[in-house]
Amino acid sequence: MFKFYHKQLFAPNFLSIFINSFYFSRKGLHRKLKKICPTINGSVLDFGCGRKPYRDLFNNVSEYIGVDYENEGHPHENEDIDVFYDGKSLPFESERFDVVFSSEVFEHVENLDEMIKELHRVLKPGGKLLVTVPFVYMEHEMPYDFRRFSINGLSSFLKNNGFAVLEQHKSTKDIETLFQVIAFNIYSFYLNQNKYLKLLLNFIFIAPFNILGIILSSILPNRGRFYSNCIIVSEKAA
Repeated sequence: MFKFYHKQLFAPNFLSIFINSFYFSRKGLHRKLKKICPTINGSVLDFGCGRKPYRDLFNNVSEYIGVDYENEGHPHENEDIDVFYDGKSLPFESERFDVVFSSEVFEHVENLDEMIKELHRVLKPGGKLLVTVPFVYMEHEMPYDFRRFSINGLSSFLKNNGFAVLEQHKSTKDIETLFQVIAFNIYSFYLNQNKYLKLLLNFIFIAPFNILGIILSSILPNRGRFYSNCIIVSEKAA
């Protein structure tokens, strides 16, 4: 049961409406990545891979290596990490990968100005960098939560570090984001409860807000200024 639950946390389906307190954020993120990832091929480095929740979307790649950094803010049991790095340099030769993928990781990297140079280094000329980061999102994995990026902020950061932005997306509509914030706050009251109890409480307290959010987001206008996540595809500039 909980294997199914963990899977749908990142790939929400209809049942997720009733038990997933991250429904809107994760649904929007998965929807965008599902369109982008199959277009990627070659060797992929998943930077900050964790459980590799989006690995199955990369169905046209020849190699997929996950690297992560061990710290007390994020326990790594039951995760699928191929290589640990020291937090400063990646243990790969220059121009090793065709693609670097990093999802919901940049906010946790304290020395991001240094690490973006490392990601640039291990990419082949013309290689792609696919990044997702939260914009409207609660603090998490404390004390290793250092920043938030708007879509323009992330785009500018990448351009200033040797990447050309190819496409950029926002994950959720305004109303979806509002209801996701409400769900975050409700969930925070019982975050540390027994996992079975959390599922029950999600069904009682989160599901009604998910349903109402779905209805309202389908009829109210979207201005695109209030969103959960940024998704950017960029290319290593010459």
